[in-house]
Amino acid sequence: MFKNFLRRRDPFVVKTDTLADPDVSGIIKKRWVEDSFSGDDKNSPEPIKDFLCLAISKKRFFWLSAIISLLFVVVIGRLAYLEIFKGETYRQLAENNRLRVKPIPAERGIIYDRNLTPLLANIPNFTLNLLPHDLPQNEIQRAEVIKKISVLAQLPTEEIINKIEEFKDFGYRSINIRSNLDYETAILLNAASAEFPGVSVDISSRRQYFFTEATPNTSASAASLAHLFGYMGKVNKDDLILNQNYLPTDFIGKSGLEKFYEKELRGTYGKREIEVDAMGKEKNTVSVEAPQAGQNLILAIDLNLQKKMEESLAAELRASGKKKASAVALNPQNGEILALVNLPAFNNNLFSRGISFEDYQKLLVDPNAPLFSRAWAGSFPSGSVIKPIIAAAALSEGLINRQTTFFSSGGLQINTWFFPDWKAGGHGVTNVVKALAESVNTFFYIIGGGYENFAGLGLGKISEYLKKFGLANTLGIDLPGETAGFIPSREWKEDVKKERWYIGDTYNLSIGQGDLLVTPLQVANYTAIIANGGTSYQPHLVKSIVNTEIKEKIDIAPRIVEKKVLPDSILSIVREGMRATITSGSAQSLNTLPVAVAGKTGTAQWSSKYSPHAWFTGFAPYENPQIVLTILIEEGGEGSHVAVPVAREVFGWWAKNR
Repeated sequence: MFKNFLRRRDPFVVKTDTLADPDVSGIIKKRWVEDSFSGDDKNSPEPIKDFLCLAISKKRFFWLSAIISLLFVVVIGRLAYLEIFKGETYRQLAENNRLRVKPIPAERGIIYDRNLTPLLANIPNFTLNLLPHDLPQNEIQRAEVIKKISVLAQLPTEEIINKIEEFKDFGYRSINIRSNLDYETAILLNAASAEFPGVSVDISSRRQYFFTEATPNTSASAASLAHLFGYMGKVNKDDLILNQNYLPTDFIGKSGLEKFYEKELRGTYGKREIEVDAMGKEKNTVSVEAPQAGQNLILAIDLNLQKKMEESLAAELRASGKKKASAVALNPQNGEILALVNLPAFNNNLFSRGISFEDYQKLLVDPNAPLFSRAWAGSFPSGSVIKPIIAAAALSEGLINRQTTFFSSGGLQINTWFFPDWKAGGHGVTNVVKALAESVNTFFYIIGGGYENFAGLGLGKISEYLKKFGLANTLGIDLPGETAGFIPSREWKEDVKKERWYIGDTYNLSIGQGDLLVTPLQVANYTAIIANGGTSYQPHLVKSIVNTEIKEKIDIAPRIVEKKVLPDSILSIVREGMRATITSGSAQSLNTLPVAVAGKTGTAQWSSKYSPHAWFTGFAPYENPQIVLTILIEEGGEGSHVAVPVAREVFGWWAKNR
């Protein structure tokens, strides 16, 4: 028996008979899953039911099935969402890890003067660009890369971080970190960029403006062109929002012609599709689409006239100890601006090369405001150069004619107020021609505000005619920042000064004193209307636009604002008075010029502490006007003393070189 026991315990003995205990064998057999499908024993319990009930209950099985089904639905739904709704996005992201589109900047258009002298050029420029998307996602590694870049680029780390933050919504586009790299720095950064993901040194171009560099020889430069050209600067976030086709690495016109004609000058960027590695470095070029160069601008500006006008104006400023002046020369027959000077000027190549904070602050705090385009953006009291409009208004309204006279005894007494002539004792018997020639205040007091039994124009009519000649309105010059000037009114005075309008206010307005404000461009414009017989043209700088891609030149046709501002029969009398200014009046020094000139001087009082502004506006030749010239020397004193000498030099040069 012991032997049998050992045999049963021997683990190496293969047993093929039934279990020793038949009851146990039966129980186990009934629990085998295989036997549960035999169905041999009808009295046996339902095997699968008994078997499953030992593992999980019905209730648990139901909830487990529900959870599994729900998870299955969620997974399928998520897959469908990613594939159907977000598939293109993720496919693009995946493609971006392999393929990139690099823009190819277009060559910016060139600007020429009317004689096709180039006024600027595009020169190569090394730039350091950064693609934030390719920077390490780990903050520590990212900070380390930025720190290394800042050292090599010689930029504060905070500046780079701020730049990345500014353009964070454009993370898949390169941003400009630094421009105008010198050759050595560019080579160093280009070599180091191999270990920095997303960093590249690219070659673009920047503007080189001619003639705007300050030199001791003023005749060789035309620094005042800087106000016309303006300058370019890096795009900011607002620029990108307004211009969807721009890139964070772009430069955009910020002022002057560069800004006004940005669309024409910019051109159309090309693109190059490249294959990149995991570091974002270029491996192969897949395809190339060539850029289209920007259009060129041919200005109406005559560079030599611009130089001469600036030279003469600057010489007068030095001689008189003044600092600020402006001048406009235009063609009265079509509105073309022939020269446009603002002094002091600035060197816009400072901006092109990347102006420092210190240099920019110097320009901003300079009391002479060299960045200010005073010829079209500055408003000044007109002084007597407004008198031709007042004379034309009175003639047009029939209040006076060529023979109407008033006696000038030195001024008008109104109650306790005295309104003087500039000449003690007065000018005697005066008609409209003499009034313009000698700038007789009494004559204009009377025709403007009335006196005794003579009803003058009054404030309403004066304002109406000033507006007819373009005052209190922008003229639409193709430059940004033009101002409209100002014509005072009763309502304005009551609201702002808390005073009612007096007869003295009308008298002052009639001679260009008080609160009337005009721009030098407006004075030149209405002088042109008088000179050409009554046609108002929109003043413009650009004469033609040239598309070099399709060899097309588009000439800018003169735009007539109004065909007959006033009849020429009226304006011819005003012109006669302006001619008398030269032959017998306040600008007789111009009478010896080789060309017949007509004009009007002005002295505009504006402060009890500072000298008045000095004006001259005129045209030549008198019989067939081809040029209008307007001069303003701020705080210059008498117009006949400081503005007329400048006009004399410029008219003399023009007569010999036109």
